[in-house]
Amino acid sequence: MRIRRAVLTATAASLVLSLAACGQSGEGGGKEKKEGGEGATIGIAMPTKSSERWIADGNNMVAQFKKLGYRTDLQYGEDDVDQQVSQVENMITKGVDVLVIAAIDGRALGDVLQQAADQDIKVISYDRLILGSPNVDYYASFDNEKVGVLQASYLVDKLGLKDGSEKGPFSIELFAGSPDDNNTRYFFQGAWKTLKPYLDAKQLVVRSGQTALDQVTTLRWDGGTAQKRMDDLLTKAYGSVDVDAVLSPYDGISIGILSALKSDGYGTAAKPYPLVTGQDAEVASVKSIIAGRQTMTVYKDTRALAKQAVQMADAVLNGKKPEVNDEKTYDNEKKVVPAFLLDPVSVDKSNYQAELVDSGYLKASDLK
Repeated sequence: MRIRRAVLTATAASLVLSLAACGQSGEGGGKEKKEGGEGATIGIAMPTKSSERWIADGNNMVAQFKKLGYRTDLQYGEDDVDQQVSQVENMITKGVDVLVIAAIDGRALGDVLQQAADQDIKVISYDRLILGSPNVDYYASFDNEKVGVLQASYLVDKLGLKDGSEKGPFSIELFAGSPDDNNTRYFFQGAWKTLKPYLDAKQLVVRSGQTALDQVTTLRWDGGTAQKRMDDLLTKAYGSVDVDAVLSPYDGISIGILSALKSDGYGTAAKPYPLVTGQDAEVASVKSIIAGRQTMTVYKDTRALAKQAVQMADAVLNGKKPEVNDEKTYDNEKKVVPAFLLDPVSVDKSNYQAELVDSGYLKASDLK
């Protein structure tokens, strides 16, 4: 009798465990999806704290997710690919419900995203498209090719090359972002197609001869690396000739370029700085623009981008399809990832007050 009772007890316990396991499974054997903000956790993997924009992105998402009732796990990889992979793995192990990832290396996350897919965790690629994985569900970013178009168009306009002008030749040097960031290609593509007619007409001349993307990239978007390259360009390709314009894809790179130019004697009445572009409207570069060193930056409202990523995650967790406005452009080599793209804005000394300060993106006191 005691043996029979023990068998019945074990059978009942097994049945309870089986039912509990079924209750934790969704379609495809994944874990149960939580409705709305009820108990759900969002894993947010950002690349680095060395750029103020990523700090702002992370903080903006945390604040907006919390307003909707979600918990968040925000981690910064500090430009260490292995560290970011480990952080994402830990988030998966802890059972996050959605991942929002701004990748350090767009090709390094394939294995860990398969782990996420096995757990039925949706993945939103944030600003930088994750490459080579079918397990990227949505993409939130800006119109990245337009960023390059804005930067190059600004140079063309300020050099007076538009409307069939025969001005020139002007000397220009080209910089691009990190080779492991998919955005680099789009930024450079937009800039190149804008500048090429003037290069072909010899109104613009790249005296270094370095015009291919693989010749002009800047690993990890590092300002020090850009400074060293600009030093080399000035030494080897410029002597008595001045550089008139520098295409820079990002404010941190622009700061390095300007440091090299200053060391070479630029920044005086006799030898003014060339036109130097940028991106992200970081405080140091906006101050530089106001002071007449950097010429322009491309402003991307990270508050709006964070809001879009939050809306995507919220829709996924509530069984809805997120809003997208591009389902053709962003092929990550395994699939075309549905995307929502926001518009970037060109900013210089003439409109920084209206675009950045009056909008609340930056405080006037930050720019003193």
